[in-house]
Amino acid sequence: MAGHSKWKNIQRRKNAQDAKKGKIFMKYAKDLYVAAKEGGGDPETNPNLRTVIEKAKANNMPNDNIDRAIKKATGGLDGVQYEETVYEGYGPGGIAVMVEVLTDNKNRTASEVRHAFSKNGGNLGENGCVSFMFDRKGYLVIDRSDHDIDEDDLMMDVLEAGGDEMETSEDVFEIYTDPDSFTEVRDTLLEKGYEFDTAEVTMLPQNSTTVSEDKEHKMNKLIDMLEDSEDVQDIYHNMEV
Repeated sequence: MAGHSKWKNIQRRKNAQDAKKGKIFMKYAKDLYVAAKEGGGDPETNPNLRTVIEKAKANNMPNDNIDRAIKKATGGLDGVQYEETVYEGYGPGGIAVMVEVLTDNKNRTASEVRHAFSKNGGNLGENGCVSFMFDRKGYLVIDRSDHDIDEDDLMMDVLEAGGDEMETSEDVFEIYTDPDSFTEVRDTLLEKGYEFDTAEVTMLPQNSTTVSEDKEHKMNKLIDMLEDSEDVQDIYHNMEV
């Protein structure tokens, strides 16, 4: 995984979300959906969901928004059926892009995604056109500035928990796992007292693409347009930031 660090892209996404309160709520809505889908909609029996609810409330997310996200995952919204879909395509400069959506209207969502690509010098492709360039991995990040953690001790705990490997930078520890063992690794490390800035199963690019400043600007505009869609849950790409 050396050289495949996702943290700069994570930072950019977090900064963009922090710029708008609605983006923060969208992030937590996704986290709530994933947690409820994975472990059920009852926070009493789903500690991961309970943690996300606490964080969402700490950021002033309305209870109605929290309940709606959980009901999406558990089928509790009468008459509303949500589908998970992935769109694949190329951004400006041939950047590989994958867009995960959760929608109750595929036609509307497909139109919004297609428009975002075409307006910013990209184009949608067929399923599978770029997914082979990414690996699905469990991904956990510990912010080093908030915690006094011995690197060797953490590495030992990661390996004992079943993690694949760990990368260390000046700012963060990045932990990678097999997606099937992600939950076990995360929960084991939580029990040991570690706190995560990011904890998710994600798509990591096998290689990164460097583009001109102009193409990078257009790519960032594409990301912004996609993030403005309430149906978009996550965006993966292989642009070197």
